[in-house]
Amino acid sequence: MLLGLLILCCGLLGPSLGLERPCGREGVIVHLFEWPWNAIAQECESVLGPIGYCGVQISPPNEHIQGSQWWTRYQPVSYTLKSRSGTEEEFKSMVSRCKKVGVSIIVDLVINHMSAQETKGVGSAGSHFDGSKQEYSEYSHLDFHQPPCEVNNYKDGNNVRNCYLVGLNDLNGGSEYVRSKVSEYAIRLLELGVGGFRVDAAKHMWVEDLKAIQDRISEKFPDASYFFEVIYGDGEAIKPEEYVGLGKVTEFRASSWISCIASQGFECLNGYGQNMLRSGNAFVSVDNHDNQRGHGGDNSVITHKNPHIYKMASAFLLAHSYGQKRVMSSYYFNDSDQGPPLDSRPKDCNAWVCEHRWPEIRNMVRFANIVGDSEVLHYQHKGSVLGFSRGGKGFVAIGYLGRAMEFYTGLPDGTYCDLISNCVWNMTISNGYGTVYKEDRRSPVFAIGV
Repeated sequence: MLLGLLILCCGLLGPSLGLERPCGREGVIVHLFEWPWNAIAQECESVLGPIGYCGVQISPPNEHIQGSQWWTRYQPVSYTLKSRSGTEEEFKSMVSRCKKVGVSIIVDLVINHMSAQETKGVGSAGSHFDGSKQEYSEYSHLDFHQPPCEVNNYKDGNNVRNCYLVGLNDLNGGSEYVRSKVSEYAIRLLELGVGGFRVDAAKHMWVEDLKAIQDRISEKFPDASYFFEVIYGDGEAIKPEEYVGLGKVTEFRASSWISCIASQGFECLNGYGQNMLRSGNAFVSVDNHDNQRGHGGDNSVITHKNPHIYKMASAFLLAHSYGQKRVMSSYYFNDSDQGPPLDSRPKDCNAWVCEHRWPEIRNMVRFANIVGDSEVLHYQHKGSVLGFSRGGKGFVAIGYLGRAMEFYTGLPDGTYCDLISNCVWNMTISNGYGTVYKEDRRSPVFAIGV
């Protein structure tokens, strides 16, 4: 941005108190994976709101099986709002505090299934359950697909949607009772102030069942946002395109392309966005909590474990016009089953990675908010550096920036501040051209905005 306008522009990027950003249509969402509710509330107030994140995807808030592993959150026991992340009162407080600083809560909604068949005992809220008998607070064996079968043939849509994913008791979404219980749960969350839902394992649910549930919710909350997890697989029966009428759909192919673009010298650039969902339907990220552990589709994605390339990949994600973006915020792990470090506070960013706070990511969120939906222009690939503009609103360079290089930006003449370094570096533009240079080898991103 122009140096003379820096203070003014940064003020405009802050939230309007009490006014949420439209996360269902645009804006960057961050996934604070396994963060406690109280910590999320603090992060909304101190970091997310001021930076300009429009929403937070949270871990499932409902009662789940007990255990230290992260995936216990994805084995529901009931829809009671007490989980590893906190109590119902803490949940309500988080939603309210985040909303006040313009940040919407996006709930991870687990409605395809309940706990695994072999589980039984007491859940995180004290409810008794028996997965082997399919007995839960809200459900009995009458509410699940029968007889039990294993998801083992992704070329057969009936198998994928009617059988039991990794042994999890599969709810019968065609049942009016199940539809009513699920919609009641979602409506209750919306009544508490959440902005929408990331629907887990949507690929394993019939589109008509999801639509019937969504229609019930829409009677009271027509503006709720939806993001459906539908993992693409070559030659599979179920396609992400089937779900676009319901809301945004996760475009897992984008992660693979971004990995290639950032790690192979931008040779894959021409393929990005092709043969994928239309941009307006796509929900995209560099990685997510599943594939960074080698689960849930392509495991070739880049993660925080390679921070330099991850910064480049994230900058490209946020600089490009394709799809609605989600930033991952992780914790360090050695075992793919390992749960969150509950003896450490997330805000300290010790055992927690906090990628969303890295300058190359948080300040690219600001860049994304500046450029909005403007088109990508003026691709330039110079050595190991990629540069491009977003309409007449911004320019970004990604790669090794320790050698001065001239780029055509298409921006008005003037001196502009590098958003990433908070004005340690800048660019003077004359006749649309400007020179990029940064001595900091740890920071492979340079970005300016009008």
